[in-house]
Amino acid sequence: MSHPDLLHALAARTARREREGLLRRLRVVEEICGTRVVINGRELLNFCSNDYLGLAQHPEVVAALKRAADEYGVGATAAHLVCGHQREHAMLEEELADWTGRERALLFSSGWLANLGAMQALLDDKTVCVQDKLNHASLLDAAKLAGCTLKRYRHADAESAARQLASATLAAMLLATDGVFSMDGDIAPLRELASVCAREGATLVIDDAHGLGVLGKNGAGSVIEAGLTQADASVLMATLGKALGCAGAFVAGSRELIDGLTQFARTFVYTTAMPPALAAATRTAMRLARNESWRREKLQKLIARFRAGALELGLPLADSRTPIQPVVLGDPARTLQASAILEERGILVTAIRPPTVPKDTARLRVTLSSAHEEADVDTLLDALSNTVRAA
Repeated sequence: MSHPDLLHALAARTARREREGLLRRLRVVEEICGTRVVINGRELLNFCSNDYLGLAQHPEVVAALKRAADEYGVGATAAHLVCGHQREHAMLEEELADWTGRERALLFSSGWLANLGAMQALLDDKTVCVQDKLNHASLLDAAKLAGCTLKRYRHADAESAARQLASATLAAMLLATDGVFSMDGDIAPLRELASVCAREGATLVIDDAHGLGVLGKNGAGSVIEAGLTQADASVLMATLGKALGCAGAFVAGSRELIDGLTQFARTFVYTTAMPPALAAATRTAMRLARNESWRREKLQKLIARFRAGALELGLPLADSRTPIQPVVLGDPARTLQASAILEERGILVTAIRPPTVPKDTARLRVTLSSAHEEADVDTLLDALSNTVRAA
């Protein structure tokens, strides 16, 4: 009896995705200079980076990385619990906890690992996890891998979430949501969700990957902006590779939470720690993000300028007040064509298509940075005006 060839089946799935115009392709960025990148020898104005505060190439952040690399070397050489947890890691965790108003924080090597580790430590086959339908894939995969009962509620709909929680009788419950949704740029109704969780006795988990650094007092994120405390939202996850321009992630919360994750979050226990030099660079980036409020102020002005111009041009803009400003075109082929036309005109904006976003909602995911200038935004608007009509 012959068995199916798994590699052949995978190739068939890849070919089908290409026929449907949904194939993803790797591209090599050859040079980076602020908001400009070079791809295939052409300089492009970049409007698809998550470097919201322009810190990824900041001279002080780069210098901190170099100094720490000279002192500590490159790799951490082991997991945190073996001998990988170094002074820079400990100081970064303390500063992250202070910034976000939490008792403690725990570093992970990526946001994906942080969500998987935290959710799988909290959930099992006797629990229920309720999630927004547009949550990041890492939250959804974490619940599935934990073996819990997964229920979904309508996007950003606290009443829908409440109904799902109310239906989960006699089970421990967790509600997970993005703070800022990565493909839409809108913000979850965090206060309403916290009230629902308090009423139903559910643990609230917030993934603030795209809110940290951008929203709230001193850039402490969407949870702080919503006026929620550690008691309201027990588990906070955020990444260090977006507004902070570095890499890695953390989970912050009570001492009880962090002690538990240290024991049971497998993606923490069994993963090599982030390089200590990277932790040092992140501490510098965090200081800049906290103290240099002009970056957020400038970013908000650029967002307002883009939205005003886009609405005046009649562009199909999503409802967002964050740096993520999707132009929703719907059809994948049309969206790919629009992205290609923009590139011909010297602008890089990625086409986001299903399955990353729901069917018929393919979009140009425009992202803004405080490193952009008003003239850059005007250049983008001019190009979009012609491109959307031509695509």
